[in-house]
Amino acid sequence: MTIKTLGLEQNLHEYLLSISLREPKILTQLRQETAQYPIGRMQIAPEQGQFLALLVQLLAAKKTLEIGVFTGYSSLVVALALPRDGKVVACDISEEFTTIARRYWQQAGVADKIQLHIAPALQTLDRLLATEAETFDFAFIDADKSNYDGYYERSLQLVRPGGLIAIDNVLWSGRVADTQVQDNRTKRIRAFNQKLHQDQRVSLSLVAIADGLTLALKK
Repeated sequence: MTIKTLGLEQNLHEYLLSISLREPKILTQLRQETAQYPIGRMQIAPEQGQFLALLVQLLAAKKTLEIGVFTGYSSLVVALALPRDGKVVACDISEEFTTIARRYWQQAGVADKIQLHIAPALQTLDRLLATEAETFDFAFIDADKSNYDGYYERSLQLVRPGGLIAIDNVLWSGRVADTQVQDNRTKRIRAFNQKLHQDQRVSLSLVAIADGLTLALKK
């Protein structure tokens, strides 16, 4: 995983941020706190967060889904981009890290927009499917890679036609392109990428931002 866009030299990445990033102070603070943890690299890059917010605004989204919360950066950036009556349904299994997320959501004044489910995400998604199929405008998948296919299939049923699914880490720090790398998670991401390339239920684009972000627009 990477917290900056792959392939950019440090000075060019810094320039990109200097002329593009409009990060609210609360997001900067959350990013800095998260960076202190050994697994802080799980957090999305700030330029990716801003891109997600722009996508949500372009969709005029009101109801969004997040699979994988960690310390809450992506859910916070989306919640800030939503209108006052917008809603984020967030799925995670960690009480420890989502406690940090809740604190920042509260400080940012968006806690009332975010509905957090602490449970295995597949269970939460199956419950949502019983009553909320095709009601979401946007979904962001950024959780355990072994279940990406399951998260994607359920998200595809939960988003409306014309809704967008964004999937993180699809370039996997470049390991997906290295045939010498054959660990289970890398092989699963390769297979998932191949599946989406052939999936005619969506319009597709893989954007080389951060660690690779696939955008799948439901037809």
